[in-house]
Amino acid sequence: MASKSSQSPRSYSLGIDYGTNSVRALVVDCGNGAEVGSCVVPYPSGHQGVLTDKTDHNLARQNPADYLYGLEASVKGALRQAGRNHGFSAGRIIGIGVDTTGSSPIPVDENNIPLALNKKWRDNLAAHCWLWKDHTGYREAAEITRLAAKYRPEYIAKCGNTYSSEWWWSKIWHCLKTAPEVFDAAFSWVELCDYVPAVLAGETDPRRIKRGICAAGHKALYCSEWGGLPDKKFLSRLDPKLAALRDRLYDKAHDATVAAGTLCSHWADKLGLPAGIPIAIGEFDVHYGAIGSGVTDGVLVKVIGTSTCDCTVVSARKKVADVPGICGIVKGAILPDFYGIEAGQSAVGDIFKWFVEVVCLGDGALHARLVREVEKNKPGQSGLLALDWNNGNRTILVDPLLTGLLVGQTLHTTRAEIYRALIEATAFGARAILERLQKYDIPVRRIVCCGGIAEKNPFLMQIYADVTGCEMRVSGSSQACALGAALSAAVLAGKARGGHDTFPEAQRRMTSLKDVVYRPQAGQKRVYDELYALYRKLHDSFGGVKPAPDLSLVMKDLIAIKQRAQKS
Repeated sequence: MASKSSQSPRSYSLGIDYGTNSVRALVVDCGNGAEVGSCVVPYPSGHQGVLTDKTDHNLARQNPADYLYGLEASVKGALRQAGRNHGFSAGRIIGIGVDTTGSSPIPVDENNIPLALNKKWRDNLAAHCWLWKDHTGYREAAEITRLAAKYRPEYIAKCGNTYSSEWWWSKIWHCLKTAPEVFDAAFSWVELCDYVPAVLAGETDPRRIKRGICAAGHKALYCSEWGGLPDKKFLSRLDPKLAALRDRLYDKAHDATVAAGTLCSHWADKLGLPAGIPIAIGEFDVHYGAIGSGVTDGVLVKVIGTSTCDCTVVSARKKVADVPGICGIVKGAILPDFYGIEAGQSAVGDIFKWFVEVVCLGDGALHARLVREVEKNKPGQSGLLALDWNNGNRTILVDPLLTGLLVGQTLHTTRAEIYRALIEATAFGARAILERLQKYDIPVRRIVCCGGIAEKNPFLMQIYADVTGCEMRVSGSSQACALGAALSAAVLAGKARGGHDTFPEAQRRMTSLKDVVYRPQAGQKRVYDELYALYRKLHDSFGGVKPAPDLSLVMKDLIAIKQRAQKS
């Protein structure tokens, strides 16, 4: 047995997580997943980092300068905190991983510099990053869906038969239509999750950036089966300028077995890290969050944040059916050798935030007070039922023009009861997604949730268990997305350099689950089954599902459930 003094020194990897409002850097011990340093830096531009337009609620952009500022500030802050741990040094970091929101495309010049960093374009919102929740391209998304269904049905079969306004081509096409001067000035476009690794690697040619299959496959209609991105003939049906752009994008996208590059000397000096360490391929936050939560065949990971993304994987050796209404089935998008399957809800935490801050004019502490007011109430006791479409429906209807709805309110309804109804609505939306996956034989044997809501709101987690009838577990890391990015970097570095040779090995060593388990309560579930049946009537009717259900008894059924709950 080797003596303690002869043991190899610890090695670390760095995960950088770009969220909607801030960027987080996380230093992780590759041996056991211990998080030894972290730092969160809010984006300084706009409202909580988002650039908006009062005349168009669908618009959401971000300043690329915030990404560079946040990169340097968060990494340096995380390294300072890690430096307080005995034995740590920045020289022991063996790799970097990056995750971001998406689809969040950035128009760049021929030197891979975002147009918004040029003073000529600084005040033009179209020249900034088109954030994931920008829905301005909803008309373009509908037209892409129509044309693909007619000419290339295989393109949209892999993404639920409906192309989304949240995705790559609809945003770029909308830019071409509404801000042609920006489109013409852009040499190329780069997803945020590909842009940051390219910056770290010192890549200045957009055509040479290593693009990830995660963003390409889920948002840009990329698939090796038809030669990568959509062909130029199809793109010409949208606009010949999009077909011409294809030559300035990329031919091949890569899974997490391929490095995005190595850390260039400029950023190594700026951050105080070793030059030449590998940079993992960029993935979306929720995909790396799934890896950081231990996703594998049969495990569904729910990343619950401003929105919710549901991710699972199925072995690439198996045949996977096309699933209508989901966000994509892409080989290698999450884990190599697995199909990555994604679904989600366009707003979850954002709904609660809106209700507390805008409707109730309260602060964050109000969440807890509202929960305390209704946590002793029984399901159905308020007589309320809501739809969770305040930012449109991502899955399974894929319609950004749908909006929220609250049914059953009376002159006695309290704000706490409304808050609970909104939580229940998001749980009903989660159940609709789960049932769609199960209908198409996507196995779900365990559900693991991650994100601040999953950690901090046991009331919500119990409602989710009761509504879905499934046991809910919670990821061991409160920073699962950054952890997943760091884990990928540790695999890329390899065991010889202090990392791991495979993802299963790295997940065994670096991920965990919390001890808390939320189990369905039979009595609660029975009532929620009744409420969910009414939710589906509202869902299908307002969602345009044919034939439309009869809504004439919904209010009276809610009253009957309410009266029964009050008597019991």
